[in-house]
Amino acid sequence: MKNIVALLSILFVFASAEAQDLNTQKLDSLFDLVEKYDKMMGSVAISKNGENLYTRSIGYADVENQKKANEKTKYRIGSITKTFTATIVLQLIDEGKLSLNTTLDEFYPEVINSSKITIQQLLNHHSGLFNFTNSENYLSINSNKLSKEELLALIKKNGKVFEPGEKGEYSNTNYLLLTFIAEDIENQTFDAIVEKRIIKPLKLKNTQVGKVINSKKNEAYSYSRKMGTWKKERETHMSVPLGAGNIISTPTDIAKFYTALLDGKLLSAGSLLNMKIFEDSYGLGLFQLPYNEHRGYGHTGGIDGFSSMAGYFPSEKMAFVLTSNGSSINLNDIALVVLATYFNNPFELPTYEKEIIVNNNTLNLYEGVYTSDNFPLDITIRNEEGALTAQATGQSSFPLTPTSQNVFIFKPGGITVTFKDHTLSLEQGGMIYEFSKQ
Repeated sequence: MKNIVALLSILFVFASAEAQDLNTQKLDSLFDLVEKYDKMMGSVAISKNGENLYTRSIGYADVENQKKANEKTKYRIGSITKTFTATIVLQLIDEGKLSLNTTLDEFYPEVINSSKITIQQLLNHHSGLFNFTNSENYLSINSNKLSKEELLALIKKNGKVFEPGEKGEYSNTNYLLLTFIAEDIENQTFDAIVEKRIIKPLKLKNTQVGKVINSKKNEAYSYSRKMGTWKKERETHMSVPLGAGNIISTPTDIAKFYTALLDGKLLSAGSLLNMKIFEDSYGLGLFQLPYNEHRGYGHTGGIDGFSSMAGYFPSEKMAFVLTSNGSSINLNDIALVVLATYFNNPFELPTYEKEIIVNNNTLNLYEGVYTSDNFPLDITIRNEEGALTAQATGQSSFPLTPTSQNVFIFKPGGITVTFKDHTLSLEQGGMIYEFSKQ
């Protein structure tokens, strides 16, 4: 699961305005543009008072068979699952089967610091446990079926990164353990618990714990954009993320869920209040989504090539959800336009240029390790199935998008990389660094 939590920490600042009639023509213009330039595939829903105001789907659920996405296409929603899991745990607390102060050692004493880690610290990412999806071998194991025993062994092996309560740091490990605890208390599988406690009461017709993707059931595959085409991504086996990210759903269903949850239909008033107490920006399965004077709550998600974003503004009774099974743009940019449209704020449609295709032989020439006399880190350039990535020593890799045959950009970081012979220049923030290939 990708950690795109930072998207929800951005403060959306626009002129204040109350939402009037939703301008669906503006929204159509946005998604027409995104579809025309093949920048994203996915679906969107906006609702108010539990009723849909707008839905739209673009692109394909199954590129290989040219199967278009529609309103009922189900997407892997990644970490939005965490809000479902947190809701279940808080329901158990409401029923007296658990408390926020219950410590992990009552269930899994073999986990490091289990006598110090509370349910609350698991819910709000203050446990200090290593994030298992950051394991060095994660991408070599995540497509395999893993048992509870194997996952617990991995958690035990990975250990801690800090002491419980010391700070907040996102960790999918927390929600694996919460899944196991809920299953232990209920003596049921997570699938059955979600069905009983959330799906059936809310009549969510297109939500379930995911399995192997089946396009015949209108389930979307995920893709990444490489050399001007959509390339299918590998599938994470859903025994791996569990309650940290294994639910599939539609934007309409997710909007219904957040509306019911934040309108107090799933939890006691006390538990809902606790859910919205934020420590180091982490609530209990929620993040804040401020938009000028309006305050929303929600979550983001990312798994394989899927990305998603959901938010609900209680004072406006408005929910918006974006789900994507392939994107070469920042989903947050789309969310900004959606919110600006709803709140009648001025905005400009994004501009996209025709996609530049660089052939594989040319990309291979750019691969290598580059060093600089005036930059402290080496830069490694890789050609990953027709798409360049750059990685500074000890840092995460990031994608490079071509603007010409030898110039590439990473727009979120304001980075431009230019290749020439056996050198590259990296420009960022007005500074230019020259590198030579080793």
